[in-house]
Amino acid sequence: MHLTRIFTGALLSALATVVSGLGTSCSAPLGAGTAAATDPFWMQNIAHQGTSAYNANPATYQVFRNVKDFGAKGDGVTDDTAAINAAITAGSRCGGGSCASSTLTPAVIFFPSGTYVVSAPIIAYYYSQLIGDARNPPTLLATAGFVGIAVIDADPYIPGADGAQFYVNQNNFFRSVRNFVIDLRQIPATTSGTGFHWQASQSTSLMNIVVQMSTASDTAHQGIFMENGSGGFLGDLVFNGGKFGMWVGNQQFTVRNVTVNNAQSGIFSVWNWGWTYQGVTINNCQVGFDVSTGGIPSGTQTSGSLAIIDATINNTPIFVRTSVASGGTLDGSLVINNAKLTNVPVAVGVESTGQTVLAGGTTTIASWGQGHVFHGTSTTGTFTQGSVVAASKPASLLDSSGKIFGRTHPQYAAYSTSQFVSVKSNGAKGDGVTDDTAAITAIFNKFAGCKIIFFDAGTYIVSSTITIPAGTQMVGEAWSVIAGKGAAFENVNVPTPVVRVGAPGSQGIMEITDIVFTTVGPAPGAVVVEWNVQQPSGQTGATGMWDSHIRLGGAAGTNLEPSTCPKGGSGGTTNCFAAYLALHLTAQSTAYLEGTWVWLADHDLDGDGSTQVQIYSGRGILSESAGPVWLIGTGAEHHVLYQYNLHNAQNHYIGFAQTETPYFQPSPAPPAPFSNNATLGDPATSSSMQAAWALNIQGSSNIIIFGAGFYSFFQAFGQACLTSNNCQPQIVNIDTTSTVTFYSLNTVASTFQLSIGQQGVINQSANSNGFAATITAWSRT
Repeated sequence: MHLTRIFTGALLSALATVVSGLGTSCSAPLGAGTAAATDPFWMQNIAHQGTSAYNANPATYQVFRNVKDFGAKGDGVTDDTAAINAAITAGSRCGGGSCASSTLTPAVIFFPSGTYVVSAPIIAYYYSQLIGDARNPPTLLATAGFVGIAVIDADPYIPGADGAQFYVNQNNFFRSVRNFVIDLRQIPATTSGTGFHWQASQSTSLMNIVVQMSTASDTAHQGIFMENGSGGFLGDLVFNGGKFGMWVGNQQFTVRNVTVNNAQSGIFSVWNWGWTYQGVTINNCQVGFDVSTGGIPSGTQTSGSLAIIDATINNTPIFVRTSVASGGTLDGSLVINNAKLTNVPVAVGVESTGQTVLAGGTTTIASWGQGHVFHGTSTTGTFTQGSVVAASKPASLLDSSGKIFGRTHPQYAAYSTSQFVSVKSNGAKGDGVTDDTAAITAIFNKFAGCKIIFFDAGTYIVSSTITIPAGTQMVGEAWSVIAGKGAAFENVNVPTPVVRVGAPGSQGIMEITDIVFTTVGPAPGAVVVEWNVQQPSGQTGATGMWDSHIRLGGAAGTNLEPSTCPKGGSGGTTNCFAAYLALHLTAQSTAYLEGTWVWLADHDLDGDGSTQVQIYSGRGILSESAGPVWLIGTGAEHHVLYQYNLHNAQNHYIGFAQTETPYFQPSPAPPAPFSNNATLGDPATSSSMQAAWALNIQGSSNIIIFGAGFYSFFQAFGQACLTSNNCQPQIVNIDTTSTVTFYSLNTVASTFQLSIGQQGVINQSANSNGFAATITAWSRT
């Protein structure tokens, strides 16, 4: 056993004394941004050297595109639609309905400040980041005669193709839109006008966007139209006006810091398995949340569950309105935690009957739920429309107002280009071939703490562990890739980090944005990211990662594709190891992770975009942190032993967590092709549990899980088990002592939704809630 594993939290804190220093080139810390008032966003003028390492023509393929270089004017007069779409599509990119997905054609489409007139949709191709000037966000102004589904369309319907679209909605990965004002107000109020058609899946984000809509009584405008998908994160958005601020239907999503003003329905939830809303503000709407329910016991996909935390609702007649009454049974789960109402007469009501389920007023709802509530080892839940367990919230997880802490993706809008340093300008190649270990290490050693380190688009191969020093701020471009390759990561008996985020015991800020971490197989000993850094005293959430992901296999350059590792296991295991452990939050670390997807590929993103693979990663996310840790909009999929494992962890907020069990299990069954490692807190395996745990919790305290979707869809790549709703016997395990509070726990095709000490306790059969089964709340007592 490692010595550090037996120390108490106080001793661990005392050990974290290695405070970040400065790089050798630094005479002083970075400090505040120095951009002049008239300067554009740094991204506009920084040298653009990004490449796509595995593109057929990496020397000529253009990653960064300024829409003005393609003829857009941004003058508020010229129709810029064609120019913008030309900037997006140039270079034989993945779109048009002939390409399901691709990692080979990433692009940043940059919009300088200005007003861009559009008369038809801007088509956001696969693997695109649409980024406006963060200092002065540009406006996308829809014309009065605008024709199309939305100003920005993430998954177009193909005309005359019987509903076929560019992309499979559940596989519509890797896309981000940020820093815009979308103005629909020239579109006549009675004409449908939409800001986003956002039919998106994992590794996607919307942020720092305002949508302006008509406030007329007969308005048909809406900010977002989302009819399906498998998301996803969105946050820091404002919707003004409209019939609907957001009209949304998706398997699962995490929403943080969204404001809706003067809409008829702030958020209309048409269907889901589970959504988490954190920090939503609704002002002067007719209804805050309009929730389509009813028919769920027969499998109709209306809204399965909503979990709403830290809401602020002002001058709105109804906070939450379901379409039909529950009838005294689970028919759509609802959890409300810490909602502050001002002049809101009805807190929860029913549209079809006019019934008031929970009276409002000017009040705060501490913790209220509608659905099945469980305690301890009881196998029987109680249908509840009333107060539910109020989790004890550690002060370390809260902001100054007592809400769960949240932090916007850093964009460094106040900083000048002189405050950045490019890794390619300092010796790193990012060509997917060259060993960049020494170059990257030298860059960190030289510039950490006094420059923002810019990873130009590319794939950076490292052959031994690189350490990102505490005090580092680093930014990728179109998801720059850092990939571990070689002998250092091939010994399954000597797990070795590819990337260390902070040296062990280090303390200082850490900001990582727009990066993908991966391996080049085989890598049976790779710990892809070991997160050690601890936030400085008094700097809540100072160690974080945003829009950054761990993606293993299923992409060009990984050596873990269908030709080597086809489904069915005929590729064997030797050449098909992707990682030992994907993400390890160590005991002394603190972490704020937002929109992080930890994915072991089940299919190939290149090629036809659908052929399945059989590759192996031992473990997903392991946290041994004493906290605080925030996992906001995270997911982990297809790892052998578990997707999430909290081992001697403390003070965690997790919402929404999403998982999938490996499609190949039980052939082989866990821990194969790995072995158990008790030192890392691996769960015990048995012949009765031949599938990975979605979540395993042991020796942990002060854990709040506010929304989860834990899914099991296959056995040995077959789906007969889905029809019979028994793809695995258990899916969530908690030991007999950990203090955990669950809200809105949704599972698919697991016989037991919750186990204590690996003994099934809560059977899904009593909690059918559409396609999923839902536990509205669970607590130890």
